[in-house]
Amino acid sequence: MRRSLVAFVGSAILYSICFSQQPPAKNAVVKKIVNEISAKNIRSSVEKLASFGTRHTLSDTLSATRGIGAARRWIKSAFEQHAQSSGGRMTVDCFETVVPPSPRVPSPTSVVDVVATLRPDPSGPSANRIIVVSGHYDSRASNALDATSDAPGADDDGSGTALVLELARVMSKYRFDATIVFIAFAGEEQGLYGSTAWAEMAKQRGLDVEAVFNNDIVGNILAGDGTKERGYVRVFSEAFSPLDTGRVFRLRNSLGLENDGGSRSLARYIKEIGEQYNPKFKVQLVYRLDRFLRGGDHRPFHERGFRAVRFSEVKEDYDHQHQNVRKEDGREYGDLPKFVDYDYCANVARINAAAVATLAGAPAPPRNVQIATAQLWYDTMLRWNKNTEPDLAGYLVRYRESDSPVWGKSVFTTDTTISLKISKDEFLFGLQAVDKEGNASLVILPMPSGR
Repeated sequence: MRRSLVAFVGSAILYSICFSQQPPAKNAVVKKIVNEISAKNIRSSVEKLASFGTRHTLSDTLSATRGIGAARRWIKSAFEQHAQSSGGRMTVDCFETVVPPSPRVPSPTSVVDVVATLRPDPSGPSANRIIVVSGHYDSRASNALDATSDAPGADDDGSGTALVLELARVMSKYRFDATIVFIAFAGEEQGLYGSTAWAEMAKQRGLDVEAVFNNDIVGNILAGDGTKERGYVRVFSEAFSPLDTGRVFRLRNSLGLENDGGSRSLARYIKEIGEQYNPKFKVQLVYRLDRFLRGGDHRPFHERGFRAVRFSEVKEDYDHQHQNVRKEDGREYGDLPKFVDYDYCANVARINAAAVATLAGAPAPPRNVQIATAQLWYDTMLRWNKNTEPDLAGYLVRYRESDSPVWGKSVFTTDTTISLKISKDEFLFGLQAVDKEGNASLVILPMPSGR
């Protein structure tokens, strides 16, 4: 048995030695990006989007001032303006699909996403990694088929679209290791059509979509019952996707990984990184795909096995969602810009920016992470393949109690094997690659190894 353990550990740095090493400090560039987010710019974008009257998927596409076509062209021009700061690294395109008739689409209809892609050095080892930041720019009134009444959609989802535009504005000036794709989806209110088409394209092409940050209804602090909350945002994530079936499902359950699927691991990452760079604003992890009776553009990605989460405000006022603009019995209805709290939306944007910038600047997640399970032993032994990035600093070995929602403890090492003086039976483990600027990858959980 001892020979087997020695073979597994190899040149492992032992627990006591690892604690004497320190990971790189917080990244100053990420901090700068977070500080450049502007509530004033977000407000300007929300007010502009609302000025188109309605952005219903079936609304006017030819008018220069009203309808989804005018909104689409303005979003594209805004992305193009931001792209001018990128030195040619950001390109702007439209992704179009024709959806067939359905209960909310009476006849075949063109649905057009607006996509801004910020690329890194194409020769870098992480150039094919993709991080998606999204919101949907279509809106609706009380009747889902009403394409003519005013539907300003300031919060749902002008707030998310404005957030995406603001991140594109700030981040276009910086260089990252991975590709960042900023998307304003269409057709969400009619059935998640724009996001479903893009997610299916990504799956068919085998794109390495590492994470999807979907922002939908992220600008309100006052609930219908009069309560307020401006101190945190909800991040919804589901542990299992429809692809987690059969042997995969049984293995994850047997290892106690019910709360550690890809999307939920991404949510945990967002909370940790976001609160690190924006400490006065918190992230509440919600272990559910979405709110009851609701759906969002992260769903098509999660269903196809991509890591995807939804940001949503804590306090919702249903008088200001999916309502015709009107006054009745002293109550005002409609999704109007005056009901959006722009400082709150900016804080949600800062959480996004911190996590997206860190992830896009980080090394690729470690590969082939294994935990030794072949024999009974008191220690925990892990090993993995070495990353190829030239700026790699090392690895963070993460662990937490099995009933803890977040990673509580870390050990930094520059090796690719490690032995920890703790029982593998009582803790969950993960591994992150870290570069010299302090950017950490997503956490990868080890699989059992019989070696």
